[in-house]
Amino acid sequence: MTKSQPIGGYDAPLVDRGTRGGTVLRLLLLALVLVGVSIAFVLFKDVMDNEIVLGVLGILAMVGIFFIVSSMIGFVEVMPQSRSDDFAASYLAGHPDGILVTDRRGRILYANAAYGRLTGATKASNAQSLEALLSKNSEATEALYRLTTALRDGRGGHEEFRLLKPLGRGSSNGAGAHWYRLKARILVSPLLPAPLDVWQIADITSEREEQERFFRELQNAIDYLDHAPVGFFSAGKKGEVFYLNATLAEWLGLDLTKFVPGSMTMSDMVAGEGMALIQSVQAGPGQKRTETLDLDLRRSNGQSLPVRLVHCVSSMRDGAPGESRTVVLARSRAEGGDQSASAMRFTRFFNNTPMAIASIGGDGKILRINAPFLRLFSGVVSRDDIDSGVSLDVIVHDSARADLERALGAAKDRQGDIAPIDCRHPADDSRHVRFYVNAVIDESDEAPEEVAIVYAVETTEQKALETQMAQTQKMNAVGTLAGGIAHDFNNVLTAILLSSDHLLLQARPSDASFADLMEIKRNANRAAVLVRQLLAFSRKQTMRPVVLNLTDVVGDLRMLVDRLISGTNVKLEVDYGRDLWPVRTDLSQFEQVLINLCVNARDAMPGGGEIRIRTRNVTAEEAAAFPSARLPAEDFVMVEVADTGTGIAPDIMDKIFEPFFTTKEVGKGTGLGLSMVYGIVKQSGGYIYPESEVGKGTTFRVFLPRHVPEVKPVVEAAPAAQPADSHSLPQAAAADTAPASQDVDLTGNSAVVLLVEDEEAVRRGGKRMLETRGYTVHEAGSGTEALDIMQELDGKVDIVVSDVVMPEMDGPSLLRELRKTYPDLKFIFVSGYAEDAFARNLPADAKFGFLPKPFSLKQLAVAVREMLDRKD
Repeated sequence: MTKSQPIGGYDAPLVDRGTRGGTVLRLLLLALVLVGVSIAFVLFKDVMDNEIVLGVLGILAMVGIFFIVSSMIGFVEVMPQSRSDDFAASYLAGHPDGILVTDRRGRILYANAAYGRLTGATKASNAQSLEALLSKNSEATEALYRLTTALRDGRGGHEEFRLLKPLGRGSSNGAGAHWYRLKARILVSPLLPAPLDVWQIADITSEREEQERFFRELQNAIDYLDHAPVGFFSAGKKGEVFYLNATLAEWLGLDLTKFVPGSMTMSDMVAGEGMALIQSVQAGPGQKRTETLDLDLRRSNGQSLPVRLVHCVSSMRDGAPGESRTVVLARSRAEGGDQSASAMRFTRFFNNTPMAIASIGGDGKILRINAPFLRLFSGVVSRDDIDSGVSLDVIVHDSARADLERALGAAKDRQGDIAPIDCRHPADDSRHVRFYVNAVIDESDEAPEEVAIVYAVETTEQKALETQMAQTQKMNAVGTLAGGIAHDFNNVLTAILLSSDHLLLQARPSDASFADLMEIKRNANRAAVLVRQLLAFSRKQTMRPVVLNLTDVVGDLRMLVDRLISGTNVKLEVDYGRDLWPVRTDLSQFEQVLINLCVNARDAMPGGGEIRIRTRNVTAEEAAAFPSARLPAEDFVMVEVADTGTGIAPDIMDKIFEPFFTTKEVGKGTGLGLSMVYGIVKQSGGYIYPESEVGKGTTFRVFLPRHVPEVKPVVEAAPAAQPADSHSLPQAAAADTAPASQDVDLTGNSAVVLLVEDEEAVRRGGKRMLETRGYTVHEAGSGTEALDIMQELDGKVDIVVSDVVMPEMDGPSLLRELRKTYPDLKFIFVSGYAEDAFARNLPADAKFGFLPKPFSLKQLAVAVREMLDRKD
């Protein structure tokens, strides 16, 4: 930019209309003096004859004329200027940028010499406004409009624009395109009658050319870096990649045009356990550190790329990790010869093995480790610890250090078959590690002090599976034991119930023993309920599955649950899922599940709280990813019962489904409630998962499989009668407490019954009860004995009542043998197990009834009578 020539110590302003204010002020003062003289003449015309007064007026007139003349020639200043005004005027006049001051209407009040040179104006009459100068250029006009609008809004601003030709001919930067920077601000002062607009314009063509030159050089440098024969990337504090060059992008198969800084991390690029090596490089506070690492990168197609990294990391002054810069060198076979290639190949395999490996010296110190070792024992040992020489003891739990010392001693003696060591992780007791110690037989020149190689594998998941398997086996064993006990106990209860019924038939209500007999029967029925709960836990109870809509089931139970929690300051909230899928389960048994879960929730909130029942559909995709539950990928209907109670401690969570386990006081719980819930859900083909946090509550989630009805082909009915359902059971005989109708005749009418039962007390009681009803009863202690009796009676038996589980020959086998000779023989199975536990072993066309144990005299009579009356 051309510098102006100084005039009077600084550049003279091109336009300065500010001096007219002093002239006007002087003329105004002169007018005031003249007005004063005129007024004095009018006021004192009557006393003009007084010579003294005339003399005074003459003197004043001479003084006034002298002051006026002096002020006109500049000898006397009315309002003298201060030195600050001179300094400001000097600064504005000599400013290298063009400065233009206008009023709010755009009229020019001041323009310095630099403005004249920029715009080509040589005198005040040639000065033009910015609007007139820039009106022919659209880009400049838009910039001027934005600044003018900002000034009208009381704001300032600046804009840059480009002109194809310079504003004035005086520019020394050539006649080509020029760049200008235009600034605008508002000048407000109490000395000014109104705010003024101050414009500042500068030619920044040279500055722009310098920037463009810098950008070109930077672009060339980036181009050189992009196409360098080595890869390069930079990462942030959290490992996010902000830059990678074209060479590395090509190696990894990435499209550099689609790369967004920060969209990927180093862990996305590094294959295997290489990140453990990278993270092991840590710099001290406020320092930098550079290490060479051999590892594999991951291409976009999943393939591995063996590379050598020159990795430089920095650290903040407070020790926090900083940014990193990394050079990537491709490892080729020809690089360094066969020996170097073999070493690189070994390093690659060494760092990508799934096992943590460490070589141990004779003094027990760690000599060398691989990447999985750093990952497994992260937070216990670091790369710096290995370099400084750390003992193997630090990575072993205190409880296993003696075993490790013995194993290392055996390795020093070059012994084989050293037993592995299982222990907990030194930094986390919830994790488990297994160590394998092998002796170094062949000494190496590179590491002659090596005596052992230690392999470490994390076995946390394996231990969890072993614990789960042990718990499953324990539950199965308990279930088998509970089922066996229930079976034998059912026989005892059946004998007690039959004997008490027999005695009650002979006793009168007024007898002294009648009340005792009723108490015996009542407690026997209570014992039967406990047996049913045990059978439910062992999944061997009798179930009558039907297709249900859980919305209706929960809605019907809501009133009952409200009564159970009334007076306890516990609220019930029900959230019904929409369009629930149907499920297939036993209605009464599932009601017991919900009632039991709600009662437990109530008892867990002695001070009050909320029980929330929620139902919803769970798709196969949701089931596969459901938290804390290992569900198969199927559709389920979930029923959730949650409370805000005391919660369940983690140490007893694994025991809550065990029979007879309870945290309640003695006499307030049998410990069979949740075991019954578990058995019913499992027998229905479902799953149950509890979640609990002490002090916050417990949630039980029951998953029942979605029922999809089978579509059977429509077959035209044949004229012949259709056979009856082989598994149908009279409703009265199926129910444990189904009362007989008063109109049903339960007498035997001389029908012949073969009673097969291995338990003598049950067999004797059943025979006596049936005989009192008029039946002719033959008894057998086993299936083999029953076949002999049938042969002796020549098949003249109307119905067979047989136990299921018997020595020598069980009930299903007896039925199969009898059907060979007597295909239409009527048969009733009596068992404490579920019907489907043995029905699957029978022919599809087998006809039989079922009576669950324990049963009363009336139930036995109803089952036999209705089976005899069946027409099939």
